[in-house]
Amino acid sequence: MELNGVKIDDNYAEAFPNWACRVIITAINEQWAIQAATEATGFATSAIGCPCEAGIEGAVDASETPDGRPGIAVLFFAGGKKRIKEQVIERLAECVLTQPTTAVFDGMPDAEERIDVKLHFFGDGFEYKKEVGGRQCWAIPIMNGEYIGEENFGIVKGVAGGNFFIMGENIPAALMAAESAVDAIMGIPGCMCSFPVVASGSKVGSNKYKFMPATTNEKYCPSIRDKVEGSLVPEGVGAVYEIVIDGVDEDSISEATKAGIEAATKIPGIKFITAGNFGGSLGPFKFDLKEILGL
Repeated sequence: MELNGVKIDDNYAEAFPNWACRVIITAINEQWAIQAATEATGFATSAIGCPCEAGIEGAVDASETPDGRPGIAVLFFAGGKKRIKEQVIERLAECVLTQPTTAVFDGMPDAEERIDVKLHFFGDGFEYKKEVGGRQCWAIPIMNGEYIGEENFGIVKGVAGGNFFIMGENIPAALMAAESAVDAIMGIPGCMCSFPVVASGSKVGSNKYKFMPATTNEKYCPSIRDKVEGSLVPEGVGAVYEIVIDGVDEDSISEATKAGIEAATKIPGIKFITAGNFGGSLGPFKFDLKEILGL
């Protein structure tokens, strides 16, 4: 199979269920909304060693936000309702409330499952309820005015771990393709790339160090291709990058995978596209590249 002259492996990505929460962060301008979103989604690349997985979904036009200001949508993913609630509370409290001019709004108002994110106690009794864009919020007096925030957020059972691997003849080609893929994915609603580009793909456990929960996926390391039995790096490939996608549902990941691969294969020097799985042991969701790309 080929797409834009690039060989596509007849393989699938394996993913697993995770609770997802979508939050809209607004600010006086997009710069400060992005700054708050970046802080809130920090240290959230992989559930292997982070308390959650999180990333920026994309920009939200001021005409679509409750307060009529520029917004950024962020997505948080965690393995249980308790964990997702804890992470949303901590990240909004420590990383968004603290930023200049910010406000937060529920990005899943129609979701049946809800979590309470009570930050108004920071107001120490000076906080008060306030309606913004038809939504019931709390206003907390802070040094530059007021922090405005909803305190009830929708959550849905999402999907984490969608992925594909980009293999290029060298680092510049592979990295340019990975960047193009991520740019394309950011235009797809309901999904995000938490890394956003993975240079250190991992496998479960270790062949040598039993205390390690995850170690380098040596079969995808070009520099030791000739030393690794069963290497999955084709001849002529000098760099491999993995794109990991979390989404609110299967459709969003499928759409993002398609958009990302199509963008990546348009970059000169890309040799091969594949996906990672653990033979069904990781999770119940399978994203078949051939099916997604219509090949």
